[in-house]
Amino acid sequence: THLSKNEKEAALMASVGPVMTMSMSFPDLHEPEGVKKRMKLLEEEFPGKFRWMGELNVAKQALFNNSQGQPVPLETIEEWAPFMEELRAQKMPVAFHSDLGNDAEPFKYLPQMDKILDTYPDNTVIWVHLGGLSKQLDPLAPVLLEKPLYASEHIDMLKQRLRDHPNFMLDLAWDVLYDEVWSDPAKLPLYRDFINEFPTRFLPGTDFVAASTKPEKEYQSELNKTSAIYKEISDEAFRNIALGENYFQLLDMEYTAPQIC
Repeated sequence: THLSKNEKEAALMASVGPVMTMSMSFPDLHEPEGVKKRMKLLEEEFPGKFRWMGELNVAKQALFNNSQGQPVPLETIEEWAPFMEELRAQKMPVAFHSDLGNDAEPFKYLPQMDKILDTYPDNTVIWVHLGGLSKQLDPLAPVLLEKPLYASEHIDMLKQRLRDHPNFMLDLAWDVLYDEVWSDPAKLPLYRDFINEFPTRFLPGTDFVAASTKPEKEYQSELNKTSAIYKEISDEAFRNIALGENYFQLLDMEYTAPQIC
């Protein structure tokens, strides 16, 4: 039977997917008691469905006006040990939203992420939004002919932690990255070279929040913005990030990204 191109694509999609991986986002990191118990309840109710945890808020300034998102105290991070141990046992990564800081104090909340990495070196930890960038923190624009000072400092900080913590990863989700980095011709080459240097340590994403009030064109717009960096990076980085090899490896999935011709 002759199938049209659309019919062939539909048949292929039906045979292999779409594949969903579920994430646990319920924990309140300020109150870690009971998280491990609820994790086990989910596994009993939906065995094998949940493959990772996050994103969980460590510090999120966008919620401060709603009396939420306050930075988790460093001593409380030590109390996460039971559920972090359970994540290791289930080989689950955990993704954190932890704002790095703001324009007035760029590294204000870095101690929170450093505490997590130092306390739980054997957990796979993902720092979302390119290492804590946010609407409250925009890497500085270049001054005259110099490179952007803060952009290079931000990259150097992340490089050091990637070298020190082999289970540490970053994600490239959120269109704020387009607004603050990918669309800036002075900053873009710095972050492109950074990604190319660590092609196995980044994950893709959109950070799109589905809602009945958000049409498909809004999703497409955010997808286009968050994907803008991919045409700039190396073939190796493109295959690992944009085509999903890093994601497949992270979750031990039985897929392989195609090679770049």
